[in-house]
Amino acid sequence: MREFIEKLKKAGKLVEISRPVSRVFEAPRIAKQTPAPVLFHNVDGSRAIMNVLGSRDELAAMFGVDKDRIIQKLSEVDPDGEVVPVKDSPTKEVVETEVDLTKLPIMTHFEKDAGPYITAGVVVTEYGGVMNAAIHRLLVVDRTRLAARLVAPRHTYVMHRKAAEKGEKLPVAIVIGADPAVTYASTTRVPAGKEFNYAAALMGKPLEVFECSNGIKVPHAEIVLEGYIDPKERVDEGPFVDITGTYDVVRKEPVIHITRILHRKDPIYHGILPAGPEHLLMMGVPYEPRIFKAVSEVTTVKNVVLTEGGCCYLHAVVQIEKQTEGDGKNAIMAAFASHTSLKHVVVVDDDIDIFDMKDVEFAIATRVKGDMDIMIVPHVRGSSLDPRGAPDGTTTKVGIDATKVLAESESFKRARMPPE
Repeated sequence: MREFIEKLKKAGKLVEISRPVSRVFEAPRIAKQTPAPVLFHNVDGSRAIMNVLGSRDELAAMFGVDKDRIIQKLSEVDPDGEVVPVKDSPTKEVVETEVDLTKLPIMTHFEKDAGPYITAGVVVTEYGGVMNAAIHRLLVVDRTRLAARLVAPRHTYVMHRKAAEKGEKLPVAIVIGADPAVTYASTTRVPAGKEFNYAAALMGKPLEVFECSNGIKVPHAEIVLEGYIDPKERVDEGPFVDITGTYDVVRKEPVIHITRILHRKDPIYHGILPAGPEHLLMMGVPYEPRIFKAVSEVTTVKNVVLTEGGCCYLHAVVQIEKQTEGDGKNAIMAAFASHTSLKHVVVVDDDIDIFDMKDVEFAIATRVKGDMDIMIVPHVRGSSLDPRGAPDGTTTKVGIDATKVLAESESFKRARMPPE
């Protein structure tokens, strides 16, 4: 994390706030108003950073590619990087056995939030010899307890359920402020137990991990919270603002008991603003390679983007090099199959800039005939985050084929100014 912050600073992309700032609303408000990565030197006496991967520029810098080649890069990376166990870690510079979560600059973001939430904590668990690393929102219940939103049927939920059925505590370690590649990898759907291998592959070098006192192995980070998920205890979790910028409902969720805190001297706490640019990109970008690969099975795909206006989750624009009539609709169906939360898809030709919504709108305006080019798929599984979804989790999906008619391609050719 510190190396990445230094790179941002040298590139002139880091905003630094030296004055005292409150963890309650003020720091999140500044992060919302600041599109760049922002480093706070005094959030109630502690350091914190937000918007670390708040734009595709930061993602491109992390991956070492141009912004428009992020998806191609991710599509080519296999989760086969090397993970190396080590004995010691700078994370162990300070070890606290008297746990007090209120000492950390854990933020309260919006007016109706249930309380302060850890939003960038990578929850690492292991059960039955299988490891999992994933980001879950974590509500601070009191000085030693967190409420974790565990979504079925994802791995942490399944592991906790299996352990709870046997009355067993599930050991966890919550990693805050790791290398951004680790945080990103934990949001990506990879084979079970391969999140750290994927992070190493993204980094292009081995990833070191050390063992916590409860047996969980984690990478170096600013802060690590050790503990366990209780097999029975549940408390109210929520309200909390999710990617749509609307409040998710209150549910009974499992409780994590924190038994030990490890951290670097003067640690830098990492917070992700709910519904902010980093949250959207972390949720959406990992799905773009899946859509890219799925569409590549049916036609020549050039690029994919989950749009910010669609919460980087519900709307996709897919760019193809059309080979035959019907490719556009095949691409729509492949995209829906690869990301079941997807609600609306627009397929465009390779002369359309998918990062420019005016250009996408131009394609819809000039290349779409509603009765022929719009697909409507009613009563299918949608996203639980969609406030317009039905109570049973279904929705109506719409696909728009905004590609040129091949036989009339000259009619759609765009005028270009000649070079000087």
